[in-house]
Amino acid sequence: MKKQLSALAIAIAVASPFTFAAEQTIVGLITKTNTNPFFVKMRKGAEQKAEAEGIKLLSFSGKFDGDNDSQVQAIENLIAAGAKGILLTPSDPVAIVPAVERAREAGLLVIALDTPLSPASAADATFATDNFKAGVLIGEWARAQLGDKADSAKIAMLDLNSSAITVDVARDQGFLQGFGIDLNDPKKMGDETDPRIIGNEVTQGAEEGGRTAMENLMQKDPGINVVYTINEPAAAGAYQALKAVGKTDVLIVSVDGGCPGVSNVQDGVIGATSMQFPLLMASMGVDAVIEFAKTGTKPQASEGLDFVNTGVELITDQPVEGVSSKTSAEGLELCWG
Repeated sequence: MKKQLSALAIAIAVASPFTFAAEQTIVGLITKTNTNPFFVKMRKGAEQKAEAEGIKLLSFSGKFDGDNDSQVQAIENLIAAGAKGILLTPSDPVAIVPAVERAREAGLLVIALDTPLSPASAADATFATDNFKAGVLIGEWARAQLGDKADSAKIAMLDLNSSAITVDVARDQGFLQGFGIDLNDPKKMGDETDPRIIGNEVTQGAEEGGRTAMENLMQKDPGINVVYTINEPAAAGAYQALKAVGKTDVLIVSVDGGCPGVSNVQDGVIGATSMQFPLLMASMGVDAVIEFAKTGTKPQASEGLDFVNTGVELITDQPVEGVSSKTSAEGLELCWG
């Protein structure tokens, strides 16, 4: 009888494809899209870490930036698959919260990557760039570059959109503070009263949007000499609009640090950009889920912050005193690492 039971147990183990797979830690990665180079690099970081640690990574993405429904379905799929944790870059930081709550109730660790949920406490942790600091760095650099002329600067603000996404607000407000402008309400864009600000326009983070936004603000004041941009594609579009009217001496600053953006620093299109590290962000996230699966320990925020800071570096070939930076050549070795 014992021999029969033993043989039966062996037969079941061999027949079931899930017997041993169930022992493998599953981590889910859900990005906004699978085409944006930032998220491609993020996925690469998660894949490399998962392979090194011998865990299973299941990757999902929205069909487009803003596709909350696909992200909700991905969360449901990961709950059903028995994942231990989810790394999520939310397309809609508010609308995704109910799905995240269901995942946490099911025992999964949920880490927001790059963009905090709203409220941030809806996730177990956030791994992100200090986007406010990223903005401060390019603001300080631009002010130092202008010297005495900073007091009479004419500034164009090229933001993401009108939805007040946390990353958008943090970069915008950080730049203004770094430049020495009173923020009024630090959580709100566009309420500043400093006459140096010519205006705010949205770009959707795209080159075409950057071009159109720059054209609109140039019509308002053709004397603009400083341009803040939410990201490097928007900066490239702004440069094309300025170049078309013969203005190639305008200071353009940005945030992201992707390889094309760093190349634009090297070519003089962008004066300075703040580099973030999505590959590291995702790699650290996988490590955190593995630790949670082993010990139940959740990641702790960096000191003085409400998120885990994954670092930021100013990239420029025109360094200024008092603002730490790396050259574009160094940046090309690091970009989005």
